[in-house]
Amino acid sequence: MINKKEKEKKIDATVDSYDSVLSPVITEKATMASQYNQVTFKVSINSSKPEIKKAVERIFGVQVIGINTIRVKGKLKKFKGKIGKTPAFKKAIVTLKEGDTIDITQNIQ
Repeated sequence: MINKKEKEKKIDATVDSYDSVLSPVITEKATMASQYNQVTFKVSINSSKPEIKKAVERIFGVQVIGINTIRVKGKLKKFKGKIGKTPAFKKAIVTLKEGDTIDITQNIQ
């Protein structure tokens, strides 16, 4: 039986933070969620909630309270008369501790 501390150590050894969190999602809905201390990220499909939590805490230096994940299916699209498919991806809505913020628009000119 693996206890909680051993499980966390195992996650620390196997997770590369920048492979789990790919990019921020900048949409109108994600921007509106920022008033509730929530930030949305596009993450690796194979990432679990504990892996995402550790990665966000390491990269941005904030405390994560909760994570909701959503798997988005790829859609069929036509391009020059041929049918193709957009790739599927996974989103994570990360809720931060009161007072912590992540400014994903900083350094944009």
